[in-house]
Amino acid sequence: MIKTASALIVSASLLLPAGAAQSTAAPAKATAITLPRIKVSENKRFLVTEDGRPFFYLADTAWELFHRLDRKDAVKYLDKRASQHYTAIQAVALAELDGITAPNAYGDLPLIGKDAAKPAVTPGADPSDPAQYDYWDHVEYIIDAANARGLYVALLPAWGRWVVRENGQEPILTAGNAGTYGEFLGKRFGGKGVIWILGGDRTATGYEDTWRALAAGIARGVSGGKEDYDAVLMSFHPRGGETSSTWFHNDAWLDFNMHQTGHGLAAPTASWERIAKDYALDPIKPVIDGEPLYEDHPLAFRSRDNGYSFDAHVRQRAYWDVFSGACGHTYGNHSVWQMYAPGRQPINGPLLYWYEAVNRPGAAEMQYVRALIESRPYLSRVPDQSLIANALDGADHIVATRGDGYAFIYSPQGRKFTVQMDRLPAKRIIASWYNPRTGTAAAGGEFDNEGPKEFTCPAEGFGADWVLVLDDASRKFPPPGRTPWNSGPQQ
Repeated sequence: MIKTASALIVSASLLLPAGAAQSTAAPAKATAITLPRIKVSENKRFLVTEDGRPFFYLADTAWELFHRLDRKDAVKYLDKRASQHYTAIQAVALAELDGITAPNAYGDLPLIGKDAAKPAVTPGADPSDPAQYDYWDHVEYIIDAANARGLYVALLPAWGRWVVRENGQEPILTAGNAGTYGEFLGKRFGGKGVIWILGGDRTATGYEDTWRALAAGIARGVSGGKEDYDAVLMSFHPRGGETSSTWFHNDAWLDFNMHQTGHGLAAPTASWERIAKDYALDPIKPVIDGEPLYEDHPLAFRSRDNGYSFDAHVRQRAYWDVFSGACGHTYGNHSVWQMYAPGRQPINGPLLYWYEAVNRPGAAEMQYVRALIESRPYLSRVPDQSLIANALDGADHIVATRGDGYAFIYSPQGRKFTVQMDRLPAKRIIASWYNPRTGTAAAGGEFDNEGPKEFTCPAEGFGADWVLVLDDASRKFPPPGRTPWNSGPQQ
């Protein structure tokens, strides 16, 4: 018998304000709400709610959330990210760090006999009764708690290590049982605020049939036996340096492409080129960076040579990716993804415990890229490097994007640049300097739109990144990053 926790379902047509329903302690049961379903926009470039409202995918990476945190800590973590205006949390059901054999915070395992076709479920769902509250009840509790805070869960059914053969381990998930496991997940969680992310840091080469069987199973579970991919939103998280488009771009189940640009240095990673390449594919699909450089991560995995990343690094990845065409962005902290805490084996030298790392500056600064994008016409935005006379290279690389009545140009280290103003149809321009560290804007002058124009950033150097905002004066937009331009459906 598969049980579901009882929950009060409250209709909601809009996302909750970030930080809503915050608490300091975990209730015995999480109250769920029905968040709007997310789908691909009509122009195939973005994600929107079912009624056409723009949805900026701003995710945090919390791979071990279900596996390692109890209810109280999970609520503490979700409250923090909700207050920072995230919209999604990426977490794994069958977790990487021995998630098949190491019990969760309540001593439960996810499967019977390591068999993905046999999820370990028990009758009842009372958290006060260990005989009732099983692994999947805990997953459901956390999903409901996230949804109640306006957060979707980008749910990975299984980390890639459980699909591939490596280190003498045979796959836990195969083409033979993935469909059954997927149906279980789809039935259990399909009605919740869930975005399905297959994969998990492994190549799909040689295992495509397993992932396709899993996608089909989820669709059947969500749709009551019908393989209806319109009822689900799915992507695939690949190995570092790879993209889902390599294997699945033409698959009906893959709604948007996902990269893992990874944890390397700026020049060899060139995340802007990777995003732009998938942006240009036919058929058109949205694209996102599902794992860029984490904050507090050893740069290129070599802390002795390169040190650790700072908030400046993660800001660069966010603006490079989004301005190059991504429909959102994923943040990560090296301590938070693994939920590092006293008594746990550290992976690749985390600097802090997870409950300290959630307060790192880069985590809070991600909300400002979302705020900027949402403060101007959303669905008209396109990347446009022709706006820049000299885009520079490596960590100095300047990126530009424009939309209906505006343009944004990002200088990651405050280098001056020249804008080809004839690319903008406005007769008169209002310029502003948007600060990615604070989400505030300063006036940059108003002028007639005439010929190429050089702009000098307010400051220069590592950590002194800026966005130049160029607005058509006749549009009378609000200050950059302030009131959303239009929270209703857009064409």
